[in-house]
Amino acid sequence: MKKTDRDLGMGRDITRRDFLHDASLAGMGMGLGLSAPLGALAGASETGPGASGYPPTRTGLRGSHPGSWETAHALAREGQAFAPGEDTGERYDLVVVGGGISGLSAALYYQDRYGPDARILILENHDDFGGHAKRNEFHQGGEMRLALGGVHNLEIESYSPTARAMLDRLGVDIDTLERHTNFAYGFKGPGRPSTWFDAEHFGEDVLLAGAGLRWSDAAEMPALIDRMPLGEDSRSRLKRFYTARTNVFAGKDWDQVEARLRAMSYYDFLKQHGGLDAACLALFDNITHGAEGFGAVNLSAMEALEVGLPGWQLLGGDLEDSDYEYAMVMFPDGNASIARLMVARLIPAVAPGVNADNIAVADFDYAALDRDDQPVRLRLESTVVRAQNQDGGVVVDYARDGGLHRIRARHAVLACYHVIIPHLCPELEESQREALRYQVKCPLLATNVLLRSGEPVRAAGTSAVHCPGRMHANLYVWQGNTAGGYAQGSWDNEDGPMTLFFWGSIAEPRGDLTLKERLRGSRAKMLALTFEDYEREVRTVLDGIYGPYGLDVKRDVLAITVNRWPHGYSYWYTDLWDPDFEDGAWPHEIARRGFGNITIANSDAAADAYTHAAIDQAHRAVSELPDVRG
Repeated sequence: MKKTDRDLGMGRDITRRDFLHDASLAGMGMGLGLSAPLGALAGASETGPGASGYPPTRTGLRGSHPGSWETAHALAREGQAFAPGEDTGERYDLVVVGGGISGLSAALYYQDRYGPDARILILENHDDFGGHAKRNEFHQGGEMRLALGGVHNLEIESYSPTARAMLDRLGVDIDTLERHTNFAYGFKGPGRPSTWFDAEHFGEDVLLAGAGLRWSDAAEMPALIDRMPLGEDSRSRLKRFYTARTNVFAGKDWDQVEARLRAMSYYDFLKQHGGLDAACLALFDNITHGAEGFGAVNLSAMEALEVGLPGWQLLGGDLEDSDYEYAMVMFPDGNASIARLMVARLIPAVAPGVNADNIAVADFDYAALDRDDQPVRLRLESTVVRAQNQDGGVVVDYARDGGLHRIRARHAVLACYHVIIPHLCPELEESQREALRYQVKCPLLATNVLLRSGEPVRAAGTSAVHCPGRMHANLYVWQGNTAGGYAQGSWDNEDGPMTLFFWGSIAEPRGDLTLKERLRGSRAKMLALTFEDYEREVRTVLDGIYGPYGLDVKRDVLAITVNRWPHGYSYWYTDLWDPDFEDGAWPHEIARRGFGNITIANSDAAADAYTHAAIDQAHRAVSELPDVRG
């Protein structure tokens, strides 16, 4: 029987509500002459100890939180016109639009080019810096517990010399960091990878330990399939699929095979060569949501195999080849520590004495971010609505504190999403505007939950769970990383509160739609959901998985932080949905072209949603700025 909100503990007073100060927002909307409330977030949610001026401890609806996106939507989606801002009299050498890793990197590279005394202002529309590398802290259980707000890893093998030099500059020693990334999360974690079949979609709740569904789990799957709550025919099909050892393209050379796999959807491959039916395919619908940004139905067969989905056994693949190790290192708050190290370099007063060895536990003084007596300033809750070349420099208008403000600078770097730039700079040539619009970002959902105790999770014996049919594709235990000075016990020796990480997206609408139409549909659904919708989903899943092992969701959920990123991963080119452009004519290459004293830096400019791409693009953008400093 489906549980009520009361059964799930929805009425309990935990730090979970995303309160908006309606009067403040409405007042700002009227001040800007707009019908919808816009502007700065006056008090995003209930917070942890001392959190009123410290965003990382805010819980509830985070990521693109209420107050961070309404002004941009008014500009880009509703066509609202903004009058010129009131000139503040501020003059800078550089204005950076966006305080994520690319924007922070651009400020550092600008200092390299023009010296440490260059006056720089970074404008960020959220109430915290870092962009998708958002820091989440929990204090509700006593000792601080860190969690992931979005960007996870440093994919060190993919780093260019430029990006590696940035890590060196920040004092991040890869060997040291690797020694402290002494835990395995996700499906490499200490518990067995599992799949949870829920009663709503499959008729009964079944937690199937060992059933990870991926290629690396193929050896164990045949013995588990009979326990799946599926029809007899579907179970038989799955068993034949996972036990197959054949080559359906025998006699063809690999180039021919790869060409066919790239022209064929993964689902067509599974149906035609794996014999799977719709019920079987549904198990894979959301399995790629977190890692790729959209469902497996959108992938070619080759793309799906490359990211570890099953099927190699139909191509002569050996199960012994499936133990792929993903080369990465990470801090316990993900790449939020990288953003914090950058801010500390740019504005030393924020965190005196901080370094890579203590960054995870360092105190940050947000009151020091925006002071007139320092060369670099970082201004939060400031949404840029216009950037234009004027009088040999740049004029930037932004919304903040219920009003519109204007500042001037020699240069500007737009380190914001590509899709907003045509609205900030309407004078761009149509070819560049079209290229900027091409890249429809992939929604991302990163939700953290603090449990009173990890005992029910350990009793279940699983540290990673795939949840087909649910809002979040995967659930991971987040425990054991000791990098950056953070001390936390591991899976088997920590008695206190435990952090769980839900990762995925919102299911795209299906049917005869393009990938971009599906991404837009997913984004619309994500923005329409309230915090209570997310909370209800989280509690339902926790109760179904861990309730049988002693978890009381009414008592044991201490805090929930939902990091929703409607504009999440940068758009990447896919086999099925994008043409093969000529060199120099790829949309991201056209989109990132500088114009006048304005350049563009972000991961969109690389069509690659990774931290190293953001750093590389910042370096390129600053190097392309015309030298107008006098």
